[in-house]
Amino acid sequence: METKEQKVQIMVADPSALGLFGLAMVTLVASSQKLAWTTGVSLVIPWAIFLGAAAQLMACVYDFKHNNIFGATVFGGYGLFWIGVVVSWFIKLGVFGSTLAETADIKQLGFAFIGYFIFSVFGTIAAVETNKVLLAIMVLVDVLMAGLALDTFGLGGHWAHTVAAWAEIAVSLLSFYASGATFLNKSFGRVFLPVGKPCGIFK
Repeated sequence: METKEQKVQIMVADPSALGLFGLAMVTLVASSQKLAWTTGVSLVIPWAIFLGAAAQLMACVYDFKHNNIFGATVFGGYGLFWIGVVVSWFIKLGVFGSTLAETADIKQLGFAFIGYFIFSVFGTIAAVETNKVLLAIMVLVDVLMAGLALDTFGLGGHWAHTVAAWAEIAVSLLSFYASGATFLNKSFGRVFLPVGKPCGIFK
């Protein structure tokens, strides 16, 4: 007896607006500390966990279901980034005990930033074929990761920290726009806020 295989596709909404909102919120709060508008990281931590990590990881999962490899990879990568950052802050603050805090080597975090810079460059190349707002966000993330790496290694003086801080707030503002554009454009079924066409270089 012949059996027929049936495939069921579960349709899901585009989660990009949520993921971009998560990115916008966490970078807004984190950049305020880098720019010395606020002090300490204690109240950056909740936003890093719930917006930087949870919101972007949620968007990652649903972008995989949406067959969006760019969104899934980027949201997943940066969602996990914020988990790593939060745990690093916990270690430095002595949450896991004095032994870990005293033996922490900040240069290891610098190598993590280098790794994420490399990841971001690949993301930037992929973003060329998404839209111009996402491309601009990825370019700014490249600058942010490079600045964080240089600052962590103590290279380039205070300018590296300053460049990273301003790049981060620029990422936040553009991400707010991209989130709003995705949300409204999808809701209304038309271009309510333009994001720019893909560059068309690689396709």
